[in-house]
Amino acid sequence: MDDLARDGHIDLDDAIFTLPPEGLGSAQSALGRTRLRTFITLRWLAVAGQTAAVLFVAFGLGFDMPLALCLSIIAASAWLNVFLSFAFQSQRLTRGWEATLQLAFDTVQLAALIAATGGLSNPFLLLLVAPVTVAALSLSSFRASLIALLALVLAALMPLIHMPLPWGVANSSIALPPLFQLGQFAALAVGVVFFALSAARVSQDEARLVRALDAAGVVMAREQRLSALGAMSAMTTHELGTPLATIHLVAKELQADLDPEDPRAEDIILIAEQADRCRAILATIREAREATDIVHARIPLDALVAEAAAPFKGLGVDLTVRAEPAEDGTPRAPTLKRSPEVLHALGAFIENAVSFADTRVNVVATWTADQIMITISDDGPGFAAEVLPKLGEPYVSQRGEAHLGGGDMGLGFFIAKTLIERTGGRIATRNRTPPKKGAVVQTLWPLGILQAPDLD
Repeated sequence: MDDLARDGHIDLDDAIFTLPPEGLGSAQSALGRTRLRTFITLRWLAVAGQTAAVLFVAFGLGFDMPLALCLSIIAASAWLNVFLSFAFQSQRLTRGWEATLQLAFDTVQLAALIAATGGLSNPFLLLLVAPVTVAALSLSSFRASLIALLALVLAALMPLIHMPLPWGVANSSIALPPLFQLGQFAALAVGVVFFALSAARVSQDEARLVRALDAAGVVMAREQRLSALGAMSAMTTHELGTPLATIHLVAKELQADLDPEDPRAEDIILIAEQADRCRAILATIREAREATDIVHARIPLDALVAEAAAPFKGLGVDLTVRAEPAEDGTPRAPTLKRSPEVLHALGAFIENAVSFADTRVNVVATWTADQIMITISDDGPGFAAEVLPKLGEPYVSQRGEAHLGGGDMGLGFFIAKTLIERTGGRIATRNRTPPKKGAVVQTLWPLGILQAPDLD
């Protein structure tokens, strides 16, 4: 189901969660905010690897190569690391443009080292993929594309500006065929594009997942705050009882000491009466809360479904709610533990069903001796066939052509699915059997997980 409602109705996220923008923006804002220490560490690893490779070729293999030039190029990276280590705190988060400049430097440095050791003939040419991959994982798509384009441009210039490939005989070089060098460039181009797109997709999926989990966390935090308010009210009634008892006691003593004709006696009597009244009010609140806690924590299955569906009645769609036992179910609906997660999830599914239904939405709760199933169906367009296997991922658009834009992550569906699974349930989605049309969402729990314990 798509998160956007039709006909001017508010969307799922606003209707159910009303999440603050800073909560949902955390994953996106994290792109390009890699710690400086990460870049410094990766650069030191590159310096060590490049130095070892150059020294091995020069002294281990005895190849003739521009050793001083290569070590100077490597030293540029080392000096940059030294400068960054002293100029900034290593735990500092880099800004997007700072990370882009650092990765651009790394790309140019690596390209210069490769050009000094053969250019496109150098078998280490594919190492240019490394900074591109890091950029795709840590930067926005635009900045990562700039790093990828820079790597390809530098590689394309190597046939014009490069030194001979190091070889074993002094003052001699090996000239590889132009077709081979073209193949090297083609391999690099394919590698850059493939790794950049793959890494970017992984990074975006992770960011969307974090965003969706962030939203689910906000939902649960709100419920916890409401519970905390209830606990605070109970504590307040308890704490106020002591000073009110003291006031009442002192007023009674003053009343006993004063002459009945004393003009202050009437005020003392009033104070004692009002203290008694406050104590009675607090006692009523405390008793009501204790009774409410017991009642509120338990809810019959039919009442649970009715409560989840109540906000969406009267929206132009015939919303039918019913609860009935299965063949081996008890005649009476089971009493469940009240769960904010279940209420939020069911509300999300019902909201989307109402949003996309043509005329009717059915919510049916059934139970057996050991499980509970709630089925939500509508007569709308149904799920697109290509997205049915992917439903529940936080970035899948859920209603094909019914999607109106602006919510293609399927965030609401993902949150609802996550909440159902957190309570020990499972979820299944399908389309209704033709010629009927519409979507069906079924949630299933073992009865023992949700069933409330018997009252003593």
